[in-house]
Amino acid sequence: MSTVANRITIKRLHPHFVAEVIGIDCSAPMLREDFRTIWEAFNEHQILVFRDQHFNDESQIAFSSMFNQLETMIAHPGNDWNPGHISVMTNLGKDGEFLPLDHPAMVHRARNEEWHSDSSFKPIAALASLLSARIVPPLGGNTDFASARAAYEALPVERRAALDGLVALHRMTHRDMDNDQGYKEEDKKRHIVTHPVVRTNPVNGRNALYVGAHAQEIVGMPPEEGAKLLDELTEYCTQPQFVYRHAWRDGDAVMWDNRCTLHRATTFDRTKYKRKLHRTTIAGKAPDTAFAVIPGMHAG
Repeated sequence: MSTVANRITIKRLHPHFVAEVIGIDCSAPMLREDFRTIWEAFNEHQILVFRDQHFNDESQIAFSSMFNQLETMIAHPGNDWNPGHISVMTNLGKDGEFLPLDHPAMVHRARNEEWHSDSSFKPIAALASLLSARIVPPLGGNTDFASARAAYEALPVERRAALDGLVALHRMTHRDMDNDQGYKEEDKKRHIVTHPVVRTNPVNGRNALYVGAHAQEIVGMPPEEGAKLLDELTEYCTQPQFVYRHAWRDGDAVMWDNRCTLHRATTFDRTKYKRKLHRTTIAGKAPDTAFAVIPGMHAG
């Protein structure tokens, strides 16, 4: 099913979520009505796919910043302990050659193969992420997405009621926090926050499960019991009927709603094929004001 607004076509790619946005160059200045169409499609479909884009870092930052200010990445081995607005997902070093599999950056990036929501370990979690393909392997290296909104809506009413009001503790690190060498010690201690297990999109009032690898305990439950429940909910969200697998093409850009989706990288031959994608992360707003109206525009 496709819908057309202005010059843009919105084409659904999955029964529950995901749409391709056709007819827009996201690297160019954008009209207000075109941005409004994209914003409405984002809230409806949760994940937007843009083909044949021509982003460089400057234009990717400019497009992403139309939705809200950008997060600065936490320092970690994957960005050489030098954080910025662009996070590079790659198996290549600065010289363009393959990194050894035991390189700290490669070990850190392997965490992206766990189901997660970006920046859920922050007091105000991320609104969205935008990942643009710069180099894609011919085989593998896909990204999986799961609709935690569709999963929530498929739950029996009594199960939803049991989850309402639960609060999860989110950490930046793995559960084995003491042995996690991927972050500075002060960042580990600072990025431990709580969020509701059921999260509501203030634009349309639709609920979603807010789980994934960073959600590690339930407040008021024994740690093991809470972790087991969160693992069960993540497994439920990532059943095949709620999952879309994106096979990257050159020039692809994918934007996803971190409030109601999970995602993970999938493996490929890191010693044979080159892969490089650049990510921007769009900051969220406080829960009571989180994009209740369309954000302001920077382009006329």
